Amino acid sequence: MLTLLFTTLLSLTLASSVYSDVNSTPLPGGVKVSASLGSNVTLPCRLHHSADTMSFGDVGIRVKWAKVTEDETLEENVLVSMGFHKKSYGNFNGRVYLQEADNEDASLVITDVAVDDTGTYRCEVINGMDDTIQEVTLVVQASADLSDGVVFPYSPRLGRYNLNFHDAERACLEQDAVVASFEQLYQAFRSGLDWCNAGWLNDGTVQYPITDPREPCGGSNVSAGLRSYGLRDKSKNHYDVFCFTSALNGDFYWLDQPERFTYEEAVQACLDDDAEIAKVSHMFAAWKLQGFDRCDSGWLADGSVRYPISRPRKNCSPTEAAVRFVGFPDKKHKLYGVYCFKPQQ
Repeated sequence: MLTLLFTTLLSLTLASSVYSDVNSTPLPGGVKVSASLGSNVTLPCRLHHSADTMSFGDVGIRVKWAKVTEDETLEENVLVSMGFHKKSYGNFNGRVYLQEADNEDASLVITDVAVDDTGTYRCEVINGMDDTIQEVTLVVQASADLSDGVVFPYSPRLGRYNLNFHDAERACLEQDAVVASFEQLYQAFRSGLDWCNAGWLNDGTVQYPITDPREPCGGSNVSAGLRSYGLRDKSKNHYDVFCFTSALNGDFYWLDQPERFTYEEAVQACLDDDAEIAKVSHMFAAWKLQGFDRCDSGWLADGSVRYPISRPRKNCSPTEAAVRFVGFPDKKHKLYGVYCFKPQQ
């Protein structure tokens, strides 16, 4: 009877919704952990109890890892453990496990870290009437090595200089990217990136790369380099942003169709092809790292229209290889094709 009762309680616990309300207060002193895209990372969590109490591997102790949503009103379940029974959820299924280095170690290991893993996590340890919560913030960073990624400038539909630092972070995340570092922007400059709009970097500075000095871009009598506005107020100041994305983990392609689409039709056309409408980062990665070249303007997920040219020619970016930006047209205009992305299974 006791075995049946425990099994029933365990099933109800592990089968709980992926999302749940936040109703506990974490202990102060949360830690911050950084990880590179594609790496493995350990989020620390230790049990704090006397030597004569049970370890988390015992039946009586429940360990729950959850990711807190941005508004902090909901939790997305990551992993729940009760004794030898463990369950992972959603995008974390198959990518997370408890480290269990010793009887007091409830640390969470996340493998193949992705951009979307950025955020705040809570480790909740329940032992009878005791409920302890520890909080860890994970920051996903990109490698400074541009051989497996690309830096690209980004501004939203609202236009130039409309992003404070926090908006910039969200804008890059929405493009499957992260805010670029100084080292990444410098390497991109050394590789020929020239951009006359200032953008946020992940250290809170605002800079822009100039390879061809000219009057509107810091002056014609100044040597080529990174122009810097220095540290700016992350809430009050507004600029564009430089994002960094890693190599594609899937196929970026032009959907070969005779007709042109509205934005909604473009989204559906990619879905009908078992794909998704491509993001700006997908286009830049395919162009820079794979030499993708197509002289056709196409919709992207953010509502912009662009096309990638790696072989400059007449009527197709005649002076330089570049991702050409057409703009953010009315989404009802039936004038453009679409670029799709099929993630690797």
